[in-house]
Amino acid sequence: MVEVKICGLTILDDAARCVDLGADAIGLNFWSGSPRHTDVETARAIVDALGDRVQMVGVFVDLSVEKVREILRKTGIEWAQLHGHESPEQVEALLPAAYKAIGVKDGSAVELAARYPGEHILLDASVPGVPGGTGRTFDWTIAAEVAKQRKLTLAGGLTPDNVAEAVRVVQPFRVDVASGVESAPGKKDLEKVKAFINAAKGQ
Repeated sequence: MVEVKICGLTILDDAARCVDLGADAIGLNFWSGSPRHTDVETARAIVDALGDRVQMVGVFVDLSVEKVREILRKTGIEWAQLHGHESPEQVEALLPAAYKAIGVKDGSAVELAARYPGEHILLDASVPGVPGGTGRTFDWTIAAEVAKQRKLTLAGGLTPDNVAEAVRVVQPFRVDVASGVESAPGKKDLEKVKAFINAAKGQ
């Protein structure tokens, strides 16, 4: 069964309720340009409360390997999701608990994804100037090609209304949602979260 990651959480209570509803992973965003940005103290509180029940993923954009490691150490987050212009070598340095997020413009994303090491990869829509959380979909047949080769996390414009079809077409390891289950940036609509998880898992 596909896993579900709820990304961009900023409030402990929201995170706890998402876990209660069946989320497999929680994304905590450390990019200061995001409306879903969190800080080390909040992230630590979320990890301390929930880290034994769910996989914790830190979202980073163009930080040094040393800075990513520092935040992971201070917060207790296990996984690093790299959403900037990070090189394959930077991803390699953070393995095994790291993966690159690729913005998909066209079919060349399949070749680009193959350049990055690790068991996991994430595909999101490519929007100029926005490293992720675009709320836009892309051609899922491209993602389906990558999903045959890697543990793929599918992101980009997923909602309770389209996630079941996305899972059917792509057969990803995990689906990732932020804006598609929000009432406002960083504030999750728990009814939407529940509907998304149920639709993704075919419940």
